[in-house]
Amino acid sequence: MGKILVVDDEENIRNVFRRALEKVNHEVIVAENGSVGEQQYLYHKPDVVILDILMPTQEGIETILNLKAYNSSVKIIAISGGGLGSAYNYLDNALKLGAKFALEKPVNITELINKVEILLKN
Repeated sequence: MGKILVVDDEENIRNVFRRALEKVNHEVIVAENGSVGEQQYLYHKPDVVILDILMPTQEGIETILNLKAYNSSVKIIAISGGGLGSAYNYLDNALKLGAKFALEKPVNITELINKVEILLKN
């Protein structure tokens, strides 16, 4: 069992991810933007962070940089639906900045859980 932080501005995505991860016995913390996500990260010290890249208030790229400043070995799975640019560009940038995996929305839940499990083992 791991402690997973899900940071996404879409409540339905947070809820779907939370339910799926709890079903496989993970503890899940949620946050609606990068700023709240950082606070939750510092308070709860999760094992894995699932982070949307495009969010209001504080977007994911800035959040990756800040989380890496707190803990250079933070394990991040970046997710994105694209927005104004290609999701691949945002996700490629997230990987370059230290995300371990990048998944395009809509995210396959089985793939997400598999990526979480891989990060928990390493």
